[in-house]
Amino acid sequence: MEAHGGYLCRMAEVDSEDLLRLAREALAKEAESPKDCSLLVSSLPRARVVRLAFDAPFTYGRKGARWYGRRHALARLLSSELNLTVHAYVFDPEELEQVVGYGAGRPVGGETVHYLDAELPDDEELDDLSFEKLKSRWPMGHLAKVLGVTREELVRIPRAKTVLLPLDGRPGESLEELFRPGQAQAALQVLPPGAERRGEA
Repeated sequence: MEAHGGYLCRMAEVDSEDLLRLAREALAKEAESPKDCSLLVSSLPRARVVRLAFDAPFTYGRKGARWYGRRHALARLLSSELNLTVHAYVFDPEELEQVVGYGAGRPVGGETVHYLDAELPDDEELDDLSFEKLKSRWPMGHLAKVLGVTREELVRIPRAKTVLLPLDGRPGESLEELFRPGQAQAALQVLPPGAERRGEA
């Protein structure tokens, strides 16, 4: 399984223009250029869980996943302007997992587990079932419970259906392509620019 990072939240609907504006503003705060950069939007429609991540050279590979460990500008902006709880995260299956939550533009808690330092039961054999229960208490497992999905769904969310929104003015895909017909009530909905938006934590 590959390392990845990004920003996770539950979202009922979003103005796509606002999303692009906030992504560009976040990149500026992180001293990165929007040139040759896009915003990846992935969705688990059943639970209305959305992952946002940058598609750019600085986010590629394991090093790119760790970029999100300290780059939380987009989480701050989204949580403040869209009235959401947004979780910046890093999942590095070789070393650690980290989650930091933001609400109203401020951190509201977080946790990091380094696998080598994780407490393991020493009085019993750790079988597959026990290990899965243990992982459910680590940051990604705890966040999965909060978001209403399984840990496995969350760590594989980059493989969910995804659209690419260029940040440099090039035309991008429609967010509506994330969802099959008939899923609009249970999934992310796209509002036209200027329409009223409502967020859900």
